[in-house]
Amino acid sequence: MLLIFHLLIIVVLSVRVLLRPRRDPASRIAWILFIAALPYVGALAYLMLGEVRPYRLAGQPGAPGRLTAAGSLPHIQRAAEPTGALPAFSLGSSISGFPPVGGNSAQVLKDSNATIDALVADIDAATEHVHLLFYIWLADRNGSKVVDAVVRAAQRGVTCRVIVDDLGSRDFIRSPHWSAMAQAGVKLGRAQPIGNILVRILKGRVDVRNHRKIVVIDDSITYCGSQNCADPEFAVKAKYAPWVDLVLRFEGPVARQNQTLFLEDWYLCSQENCEELLQRPMHGPVDSGLVAQVIGTGPENHYSAMPELFATLMFSARRELVITTPYYVPDAAMQAALCACARRGIPTMIVLPARNDSAFVAAASRSYYSELLDAGVRIHEYIGGLLHAKTLTVDGETTLIGSANMDRRSFELNFENNILFHDLQLTRAVRQRQEDYIAQSKEVRRADVDAWSGWYRLRNNVMAMLSPIL
Repeated sequence: MLLIFHLLIIVVLSVRVLLRPRRDPASRIAWILFIAALPYVGALAYLMLGEVRPYRLAGQPGAPGRLTAAGSLPHIQRAAEPTGALPAFSLGSSISGFPPVGGNSAQVLKDSNATIDALVADIDAATEHVHLLFYIWLADRNGSKVVDAVVRAAQRGVTCRVIVDDLGSRDFIRSPHWSAMAQAGVKLGRAQPIGNILVRILKGRVDVRNHRKIVVIDDSITYCGSQNCADPEFAVKAKYAPWVDLVLRFEGPVARQNQTLFLEDWYLCSQENCEELLQRPMHGPVDSGLVAQVIGTGPENHYSAMPELFATLMFSARRELVITTPYYVPDAAMQAALCACARRGIPTMIVLPARNDSAFVAAASRSYYSELLDAGVRIHEYIGGLLHAKTLTVDGETTLIGSANMDRRSFELNFENNILFHDLQLTRAVRQRQEDYIAQSKEVRRADVDAWSGWYRLRNNVMAMLSPIL
C-alpha cells in the first residue's frame, strides 16, 4: 500500500507538472526528477514553489491589463520607432501595451545618495501627487529622508500614495516610519501581502514579489533604475556594501506610462480606482526629445517576455553590446543570443559583481563563464562593492534600464519595470558609467576559469541545474 501511495504521488505530480502552462522543458524535467528522487519532499516543494499563481484581479476597472490597453492612454502620441531599435520597441509594445513616446528628457544621477537628494527635492516641489513604489525601503538615513519628505508633502495637501513589497520591506512596515506616514495622511499599500503563511502558500508561491522601483511626481517626473529606497551601505546586507546602483530621472510623457503601472499596482493594494489620472491631456511637444517606452513585466505576461526582450536587443547589436547586471542566470535562448552576438564579431561585454549577496546565483552565473569566453564575450567582475545596476546598451544609441535582472526570478516570478530609450547623448552618459564600472573590475580570463577545481565546477553546474526549480 505504501509503495502504491509512493508511486501515486510521483505520477500525479508529474502529470501536473506536464500540464502546467508557461513552463519551459528544462524546468519540467528538473521538477519531475526532483519529485521522483524525493517524492514527499518534492511534493511539498512543488506545491510551495512550483506553480506561479499571482492573485491579481485581471479584467476589473483599474486592474492589470485594463489600464495598459492601447486605447486607455488617449493623450499619449506614439513616436516613430528608431530604425535600429525597431524590433525591441515593437516587442516592448507587445509586452505591456505601451507605445514608444517622444518629448522626453532625462539625466543620469551621480550615485545613490544623489538619487535620494534629487527625489527629496522633487517631492518637496510636488504640487499635486507623489507616487512611490519600492521593493525594499529601509529605515536608514536615506529611507528616513524620503519618509520626512513624503510626510511634509502630505501635510501641505499633496496626495501621497506609497507601495512597498510586503516581504522586501517587512521590517520597514513594522517601523515607526510607516506609522508616521499613515498619521500624516499618506495612503499606504502593501504589494503581494503574505498574511497567514499557510493560506498564502495555497494561493501560490510566496516568493512572487513586486520588485518594481517606480517614482511618479505630478504626472510629469519619473525615476527608473535599480535602486531601492536605502543607503548604499544597505544595512541588511552590509558585508557586500556599497551597493552600486544606476538611476535615471525622466521628464515627459514616459512618466504617464510609469504612472499607469503604479496605479494598476495601487488598485490591487487599495481597491482605489484612479483611472481618471490617466485621462488628463498631456502637454508639451512629442516630436522632439528622446524616444522612450516603459516595459512592465510579471508572471501574467506571456512566458519569457523579459528574456525575449534581452535577446532581441542582443541580436540588434551591430557595433557593440555592454551589459551590467548583479544576477546572471539566463535561459538557454538568452545565453545563446549573448554568445551569438560575440560570435558575429560584435564587441560584447558583461559586468557582474565579484562578490554576490546570493551564493547560489554567484555559482550558477559562473557555470556559464566557459561558454561565454569561448564565444568571445568579455567578462568583468566588479570589485568596488555589489554592482546592482541593471543596464544594457546597444551600439552607443539604445539603452534598457530598470529593475529586471538577467535571471529566472525576474523572468518568471517578479513584477518588474524598465524603460527602453533611444538617444545618443543619454546612452553615452550611461555608457560612460558602464566604463567606470569596468575600470573598477577584474577581467575574467580563460586561464582563470581553467584554474577552477573540479569540485568548484561541479558546485557551479549543480546550482545552474537547480535554477529552473528555484
